[in-house]
Amino acid sequence: MFKRFVSHRKCVLENFYDARFGVVKKYTTESSSVKTSYFHNVGLHPLKYMTVGQALKKIATQYPEQTALISCIDNKQYTFAEILDKADRLASGLLNLGLSSGDRVAIWAPNYDFWYISKLAIARAGLICVALNPAYQPSELDYSLKKVDVRAIVMPETFKTQKYYEMVSNFRKTSSSLKYVVMVSEKNLPGAVRFDDLIKSSSESDKAEIEELQATISPDDGCNIQFTSGTTGYPKAAVVSHFSFVNCGSQTGIRNELDQRHRTICLNLPFFHIAGIVSLMHSVMCGSTLVLPLPHFSAEASINSILTKNCDVIYGTPNMYVEMVAKKKELNVEIPEIAFSVTGAAICTPKLVRDARKYLNIRKFRSAYGMTETTASGFQVLPDEHDNFVEEFVGFASDHIELKVIDRKGQIVPFGQPGELCIRGYCNMIEYWGDEEKTKEVMGRDNWLKTGDQFILYENGYGQIIGRLKEMIIRGGENLFPREIEDFLNTHPNVLESHVVGIPDEKMGEEVGAFIRLKDPSKQLTQHDVKEFCKGKIAHFKVPRFVYVVTKYPRTVSGKVQKNKFLEYFADEIKKNE
Repeated sequence: MFKRFVSHRKCVLENFYDARFGVVKKYTTESSSVKTSYFHNVGLHPLKYMTVGQALKKIATQYPEQTALISCIDNKQYTFAEILDKADRLASGLLNLGLSSGDRVAIWAPNYDFWYISKLAIARAGLICVALNPAYQPSELDYSLKKVDVRAIVMPETFKTQKYYEMVSNFRKTSSSLKYVVMVSEKNLPGAVRFDDLIKSSSESDKAEIEELQATISPDDGCNIQFTSGTTGYPKAAVVSHFSFVNCGSQTGIRNELDQRHRTICLNLPFFHIAGIVSLMHSVMCGSTLVLPLPHFSAEASINSILTKNCDVIYGTPNMYVEMVAKKKELNVEIPEIAFSVTGAAICTPKLVRDARKYLNIRKFRSAYGMTETTASGFQVLPDEHDNFVEEFVGFASDHIELKVIDRKGQIVPFGQPGELCIRGYCNMIEYWGDEEKTKEVMGRDNWLKTGDQFILYENGYGQIIGRLKEMIIRGGENLFPREIEDFLNTHPNVLESHVVGIPDEKMGEEVGAFIRLKDPSKQLTQHDVKEFCKGKIAHFKVPRFVYVVTKYPRTVSGKVQKNKFLEYFADEIKKNE
């Protein structure tokens, strides 16, 4: 039945896409020979060989008075001309501190306006932006800063319970690598320079020097470092080029038809995430306005921003839409028509698609697939595709991307057969910072990047995820690394052994479940106990929601723990928590 459904849609898809987007190569099933699952979407719109800084200059010249950014928390808004001015002044200030081309500058903050400005300033200065998760605790901060030798950091003094200044000050007591701290604060704090003072210190001649500097920065240079997961379970630092960011912003923006008319986007995705930065590039490449409802996600704030800032597009993860639907029902307000919404990071259920369209008044619900190492690109739903495809597929092949699916021996499998998805194209990262061995594990000399996802690719260019080769958990769009959580849990005085897996959850996609063997089985260990043990030591989203005390694990004959059997093996224990 599924094959017939794909076959029925195939001709329509090919004709529609060829007509609107100019795909040159077609695939048919007329030949009796078995066709291997390789697909190249040639695309219509050429790639752009420019830097992020040059792209900002271009959009600010074309649309100087167009609103680029609206921050609802402090009711600020900036035009593209104002963003360029502030970015260049900040870029000059950073270089005047003593930073040099290629130095790493971290941004450690939730979605504030200064994140947007700082990211572009770092690019204009020829530096490399390091995006840090704002929920990091001291050990995670220490690992990240040392891993890529961060020289400067931009951050607020605090946010909610996070004491950024205090944690960074403690880090500097034991490490001399972090030279400069740029604080967004009213206070003059020891060892830090104020963000506003750094901008004010730059003159018109300083700005002119930044403009001259643009010709010396190559589109092939590293632009961002994004932390991602690996087989060891510890984050690796993926280096992404200017070229990748510019073209992922351009090509995915065109697929969303952002080039056709001005859009105002309610951005719920965090900037530190690869999808958040690509969303920022949608603004820079297509002239769209980004609206930040709050620094952190709030369903009510998002709905209010839609109503007060005239948003006609929403970006978010599936769990965010679940919360917005629930909040809309509670508030009982009328939401004007939303042209389309974009989601990714987890599969959308049919019920969520129906609810989002009904309660949030979303005309089109669009999905996308990508990963940090591919700059959030790979697959994306076509503009006028039916909602059934959002529920079944991750989308159609992104423009200018090559795709193939391979077996465990590296051989290409036939269309419609499962295997590991590989991607090659402009979107791929340069490398993992300082980790040649891990880079070679996922990307060979032929530049094919192994995604680690179990995948089915069809002749019509659509794809399905059927599982993950990696054990990574995706919770509400957040990538969590079991090994890292397990190593921490194993430091508990009464934990003999722990294994962490994803527990299916309708709202979050997956929740963290910890299966623990105790040193002393006569003692209890509850979820509350584990939560208290984790508090202030690991990020809140890594804390297990479910804790199961067990006496044994499913294992292979050789004694290896079979995590893929956990949900079945411990079904009775899991059912008790439902």
